Amino acid sequence: MLDAVRLGHSPTLADVDSALTEARVAEAHQLGSMLAQRPAAIREDVHIRARTRGQKRYLDAIHSHEITLVIGPAGTGKTYLAMAAAVSALLSKRVKRLVLTRPAVEAGERLGFLPGDLEQKVNPYLRPLYDALFAMVDMDRVRRMMDQQCIEVAPLAFMRGRTLDQAFVILDEAQNTTVDQMLMFLTRLGEGSRAVVTGDITQVDLPPGTVSGLEDAHRVLQDIPGIGMVQLTSRDVVRNPLVQQIINAYEAGGRTPGRNGRARRGA
Repeated sequence: MLDAVRLGHSPTLADVDSALTEARVAEAHQLGSMLAQRPAAIREDVHIRARTRGQKRYLDAIHSHEITLVIGPAGTGKTYLAMAAAVSALLSKRVKRLVLTRPAVEAGERLGFLPGDLEQKVNPYLRPLYDALFAMVDMDRVRRMMDQQCIEVAPLAFMRGRTLDQAFVILDEAQNTTVDQMLMFLTRLGEGSRAVVTGDITQVDLPPGTVSGLEDAHRVLQDIPGIGMVQLTSRDVVRNPLVQQIINAYEAGGRTPGRNGRARRGA
């Protein structure tokens, strides 16, 4: 912890809690390495660093692979850390634009019955991406960058037929993609681009019997160089200590949230 302070990081109560949790399962040198990791400066008042070993593996994978697939429960920082890496890459001019997307599977065919134009209909499903983005970049600056087409937030269906060069692309909630949608997304990457695919395979909203594109990709792409695979667990939950306890309680009972939010009991 002292190493982190020397590097300019001001530990929060959550950092202390995470450090104590990691200390129970990590060797001393591993814990020191994690805490001594230099924070990534997004702006003057926002510095991003891993709080757990799993998060450190995740950030390392993003930096060393063109494509990273991460699977983990709610509260593990899947979207937040991906956004931090993307914003850092954009502001340091390592890429020319950010492309943020997620499937609007919850809407299904019902989008046509919702009031408003297309943007008003899909925005509720893209809101978590905006929330993560606004946590790191001033809202006015985001709007300017969107006007300049440096940042794009769009439903996954809008990716079809495109080639994304010099871009950092994030696919969020990827457990709700089909196999065809996942293949379509992964083949959009062009020269100088990087992609992070995030999801929680216990939160699938696809119709019963439909194979999740994230689960399929995790199985099919295991041995391809350039693709990183990261599995986060309840030990990596940093949202709120109570969330970690809730996840542990459900897992201990052999239950995970299933399709359409219904709880399912493990075999």
